[in-house]
Amino acid sequence: MGAYINPIYPYKGPADLMSTPPQRKALIVIGAGPVGLAAAIDARLQGLDVLVLDDDKTVSVGSRAVCYAKRSLEILDRLGIADQACDMGVSWNIGRTFLEEDEVYQFNLVPDAGHKRPGMINLQQYHVEEMLIARALELGADIRWQHKVTAVTRHDDHASLTVETPDGPFEIEADWLVVADGARSPIRRHLGLDIEGRVFQDRFLIADVIMKADYPAERWFWFDPPFHPNQSVLLHKQSNNVWRIDFQLGWDADPEEEKKPEKVIPRLQAMLGDDRPFELEWVSIYTFQCRRMTDFRHGRVLFVGDAAHQVSPFGARGANSGFQDADDLMWKLGLVIKGQASEKLLDTYAHDRQFAADENIMNSTRSTDFITPKSRTSKTFRNQVLALAKHYPFARKLVNSGRLSVPSFLTDSVLNTPDADAFEGQMVPGAPMDDAPVQVNGQDAWLLDQVGKGFQLLLFVDAAHSPEVLAQLANVASECGGTPLQANEPVQATSLIVASSPLNIPGMKVIVDPQGLVAKRYDARPGTTYLLRPDQHVVARWRQLDTHAVQAALARALGSHIGQA
Repeated sequence: MGAYINPIYPYKGPADLMSTPPQRKALIVIGAGPVGLAAAIDARLQGLDVLVLDDDKTVSVGSRAVCYAKRSLEILDRLGIADQACDMGVSWNIGRTFLEEDEVYQFNLVPDAGHKRPGMINLQQYHVEEMLIARALELGADIRWQHKVTAVTRHDDHASLTVETPDGPFEIEADWLVVADGARSPIRRHLGLDIEGRVFQDRFLIADVIMKADYPAERWFWFDPPFHPNQSVLLHKQSNNVWRIDFQLGWDADPEEEKKPEKVIPRLQAMLGDDRPFELEWVSIYTFQCRRMTDFRHGRVLFVGDAAHQVSPFGARGANSGFQDADDLMWKLGLVIKGQASEKLLDTYAHDRQFAADENIMNSTRSTDFITPKSRTSKTFRNQVLALAKHYPFARKLVNSGRLSVPSFLTDSVLNTPDADAFEGQMVPGAPMDDAPVQVNGQDAWLLDQVGKGFQLLLFVDAAHSPEVLAQLANVASECGGTPLQANEPVQATSLIVASSPLNIPGMKVIVDPQGLVAKRYDARPGTTYLLRPDQHVVARWRQLDTHAVQAALARALGSHIGQA
């Protein structure tokens, strides 16, 4: 057993960035944490130059964000590191909740088969950051370590930055600035921007423990366990025999005292048994809050991740929602930078992700109120639910030890085109796409791996159609792109054909739905057409392909209607 050793990334002096007047970059990202790196990778995948500035020279200390949800893994698939993360991480779908020593509730994050990724993996944040850094560098992102942004000034068409380095300060400008500098966000504070919400008066101890144990790869949560009475405890398995254990301490706990090994080790021994050998890798005390900025967009400055919103750790909503922020923002920002969409499109980033943040804050607050009740009413409700859950199944679903992160259904997004036809199921406009097994060129594959590289049409066809009819459908589908909004080249919607058996349609990519799961999950029949966003959300759907309807929906999704009567 041995503790993780943080890598040290090389410092590169800023001489090439210094000039008078200051250089202007198209895109600068502040913060080389998971969300800032995801944004930088996405930019490079779109062919955009990106400069990343970070005041540190290594990855995060301690496990920090440890649970990465299925939707985040699907985003990481597109960014190119999901296989690596899943190979190293601990996959799990089952969570169990205990009262004292009795199990009172359990859940399965992915109860049905036919998905590429598990409900969650557990992987220390520092490992994820190392993977993201390597991928960003592989793609040509310019990451500057020990470059601390000390001042930002907003202008109508750019932002001005002051950057401190070991070689002295310099000025630089950005057409667009993405701020991903964490929950304390010096840039947010420097700009005097508000963040509102609730701070919870409780303290928790995190202990990353290196040990060999045969506990299953599941999430275990205890209320009032005998080894830590009148409080709660959370256990997660991570990679390399590291286990994450969270102990509730109460608001009166002294943070400095509780971090001392002579206080931590007896707690762990009471839980694990005196004879089990273990080694402390990292110990921290945390409090938490549920709050967000009023607006995530301030002209040319855009906030993502913890810089824009914070939630309690119960439910693993922090890093997961941050990845979704970057996923939503970067396709829109890419189109704006390339001149293919109006910058009004970026207002929809703020609108949609503020909605998602409110949803996460609501669920996180409910979980935290249940785990750490602060009013007499809340505590009475919690205790009665737990007492009933030991004996009555109806009460078990009321036990809230953290409703886990799920992607937001952006059903109120102004980018959606409402249904004109009747559909069943969850794939409504604004929904994140469901995955399903498919075949491409005779090889097993996954639906989500075929989409997410731009706007795409998913056209379901019947193999019984004649080759002439199929060719005609393909030609019509190929005409549905080409929505010009600016002077540059129009945005195209490429087409994917979904069939129940192999088909040869010249010039078109055909994916086969051998188990019928794609058709089932998308309530599809021959003729059904879906328009998909670059971030794998549904934009619109129809029972029959209509060129004009698709073009109108694409224009709407690109924001040409925003601000118009």
